[in-house]
Amino acid sequence: MALESADFNRLVEEHGPALYRLAYRLVGDRHEAEDMVQETFRSAWKSRQRFQQGQGERGWLVAILRRRIADYWRRSRARKPAGTAGLPPDLPSPEPTDQGYADPIQHALNQLPEELREALLLVVVGELTHQQAAEILGVPLGTVLSRVSRARLRLREALLAAGIQET
Repeated sequence: MALESADFNRLVEEHGPALYRLAYRLVGDRHEAEDMVQETFRSAWKSRQRFQQGQGERGWLVAILRRRIADYWRRSRARKPAGTAGLPPDLPSPEPTDQGYADPIQHALNQLPEELREALLLVVVGELTHQQAAEILGVPLGTVLSRVSRARLRLREALLAAGIQET
């Protein structure tokens, strides 16, 4: 069953903020994150005929968002000077302000290995269940549980080392 216009508007209102937070934490740039979310909803609207009601809406949208972000990284690598093509854009930087980040959390996230960072962001920022994240990442549930746990620990250690106190 295809999504109707009213259903789609509800999707945008309900899931837009979480998708933006996820996109921002994955690309580290507010403007690019806004573009990624807009592209996600554009793609979702174009493919709304293929949406299946039994599939989780957030999971469907996050899967589309991940593809848009992968496209962004591929385009960014193509524009980078030689020797930097293997790194995602703006990741990692010794100082957050070197890349325009004033956000110590973003800097700490950028220090995590990609598989840990993505699992953590899907569950915590994207508000997916561990099972949904496992399906999107194409890994077993136990792998996602382990990655999220390790990512939380490393993120906590990085923030404490940066002088960010626990509350």
